[in-house]
Amino acid sequence: MASAAVLFLFTAGSVLGPAAAERRLEYVTVLFRHGDRSPIKTYPTNPNTESSWPQGLGQLSQEGMRQHFQLGQFLRTRYQNFLNESYDRHEIHVRSTDYDRTLMSAASTLAGLYPPSGRQVFMPGLKWQPVPIHTVSRREEKLLLYPMKHCPLYSQLMNETRSSEEYVNVTENYEDLFKLLRNKTRSDTSDLLMMSYLYDTLYCESLHNLPAPDWVTPAIIEDLKFIKDYVFQSLFGGYKRLEKSRLQGGVLLGEIVKNLSKMAVPSPKRRFKMMMLSSHDTAVAALQSSLDVYNGLTPPYAACQMIELHTDDDGSAWVSMFYRNDSSVPPYQLQLPGCSLDCPLEDFVRITKPSISEDRDKECRLPSGVEDEDLTNPQLSPHHRLHPHQPTPVTRLRRAPNQQQGMPTRKLEAGQKA
Repeated sequence: MASAAVLFLFTAGSVLGPAAAERRLEYVTVLFRHGDRSPIKTYPTNPNTESSWPQGLGQLSQEGMRQHFQLGQFLRTRYQNFLNESYDRHEIHVRSTDYDRTLMSAASTLAGLYPPSGRQVFMPGLKWQPVPIHTVSRREEKLLLYPMKHCPLYSQLMNETRSSEEYVNVTENYEDLFKLLRNKTRSDTSDLLMMSYLYDTLYCESLHNLPAPDWVTPAIIEDLKFIKDYVFQSLFGGYKRLEKSRLQGGVLLGEIVKNLSKMAVPSPKRRFKMMMLSSHDTAVAALQSSLDVYNGLTPPYAACQMIELHTDDDGSAWVSMFYRNDSSVPPYQLQLPGCSLDCPLEDFVRITKPSISEDRDKECRLPSGVEDEDLTNPQLSPHHRLHPHQPTPVTRLRRAPNQQQGMPTRKLEAGQKA
């Protein structure tokens, strides 16, 4: 698999325990979901049309820009003793999927992280400076768009998931709701996936105080939210979670682990400190599911997963993971199952190994050079994203503290794929 951007892990300002002062933060990977946006799609009877949104469908809103500017300020405070106060191109590499909303979210985050001062001010009174954001075309993206396509084995796993007793039972439990919404929306609400799209539309409209039809009741919204979360869990966890992880979030995890290992090796000349990744809810959910730390809830707007690498003078290295899904409280520290909160690097590598495929294309049983359709669902192209969720018994959502952000690696050279 093309070694998408080389990843690296880091954490600053979040060292725990009595030995904290003796540890050094070496590297951080930050993965976040884009901010508040307009709906991805609408439905035939919707009183709110695409023209109801200033920039159309699927676009970052001013609220989304504010969320990410504040995320940048949070990262500045958290890593103020780690990152240089002024922008230094040798310290950080920023990578985004090729969507307006993720590119603009990255730009907004960087505006909060690197307000110019001194020589970096190029226009008096303007508290902003350009910072490069790298991307590849959606067709070339092999790291940050999930669920990843072109994998017959994953398609088979999803077909088995949809045929499982639990999935069938959930679908049958909502048959009456399917019929009601099919009649009210005049659209295809024949399965859980399509229902999750409808929830996304209604959720976006409610956040922006747009009028809702009379049939949109609190009970219907609650049911649709459960369905959306269940769909996300089904994509990356639940039935055969480990097998799915090897074909999905394990791809990103594999890059992170490689770069954590590289960054743990001392290098006096190294200046690189942070890999910043701007993506979607599905990427956050896929990565967390591969680590078996997913809370079963859709990562909220601007949710941020941080993975930090710390070392000490005797050469020992630890990995710490933090999730920011609620801006009103400090980020939650996540614990890798089978390891301590601050997980020794060698244990982190060993425990995560089963979730990482050595050769995804081969494991997918995908002949070299062959393009196959996205059998997961034709609607699941990168443009039609749902909210991602990892499964823990799907009938009982495991709620981790609130909701929100992570990943490590090296800079890419020009033209290099991530």
